[in-house]
Amino acid sequence: MLSRTADHLFWMARYTERAENTARMLDVNVQTSMLPQSDEENLQGWRAMLGISELQSAFDRKYDTLEARAVIDFMVRDPDNPSSIVACLTEARENARAVRGTLTTEVWEIQNQTWLDMQKRLNSDLLETDPSKFFEWVKFRSHLSRGVTVGTMLRDEAVHFIRLGTFLERADNTARILDVKFHGGGSADSTGEAMTQRDFYYWGALLRSVSGFEIYRKVYRDVITPARIAELLMLRADMPRSLLACMDEVVQNLREVRNDVSADTERCAGKLHAELQFGKIDDILAAGLHDTLTGFLSDIYQLGNRVSRDFLVPLAA
Repeated sequence: MLSRTADHLFWMARYTERAENTARMLDVNVQTSMLPQSDEENLQGWRAMLGISELQSAFDRKYDTLEARAVIDFMVRDPDNPSSIVACLTEARENARAVRGTLTTEVWEIQNQTWLDMQKRLNSDLLETDPSKFFEWVKFRSHLSRGVTVGTMLRDEAVHFIRLGTFLERADNTARILDVKFHGGGSADSTGEAMTQRDFYYWGALLRSVSGFEIYRKVYRDVITPARIAELLMLRADMPRSLLACMDEVVQNLREVRNDVSADTERCAGKLHAELQFGKIDDILAAGLHDTLTGFLSDIYQLGNRVSRDFLVPLAA
């Protein structure tokens, strides 16, 4: 496959997944902001989200004060924010358009219709009156895109690069969602003792943000604790959005597209995968969850760079 084609497919998938995960982070913040809390606690959650997304400086340059409505606007429709939902879905469509001949008609139509529908929704007052409904729509369109891709495309290199982009992005975003809630807020400690009612809704909202509430109940059949949430979202291979599940897919798809120069990239992915596969949550908590997640984010970033170097269009010098 031409590196330029692989590049478009990879980034189409990454931008689609990034839009979904931005919607997930915003939705959990909207939900937790409704809990009884002080104004400062409320703003702390929004500030933490900007920080873990590495967008605090960009936000401060554009807005004088930190307000929930300003953060939502910045993260949803600001064209100057490359991680905004509008920017991501626009880039996903443009990358899809560039390789329209490689995609099935159904995959292209999903990407194009998503972009067209987004314009209609943003021109309405949906984001102001019911932001959670808008975020659910973003998530649904992402689910639809993945389902149509798996259901209609030949299982060749094109699909492998799409899957590779999807799961690299998902791993990054799951780590960020987990870190923003553990490092940026939450009154329960890492051992899970003495959960208050507010804590229950807080961590329940986090689980729902990654479609994990029902899964948690099936796996643990007990009270919600932060330590178990961390274990579920990091070390459970059967949890679709966990770090380990994402790395399972990354390693598998790298194997399918390997070339003469990708052995070192496969080795790095395998090392990161093994650390999760054989990791124990007690050891992770003892070492420091924030430090572990920060290290993982750095490793995923470097892995993405290696994939770009070995397979995709080289970055301009």
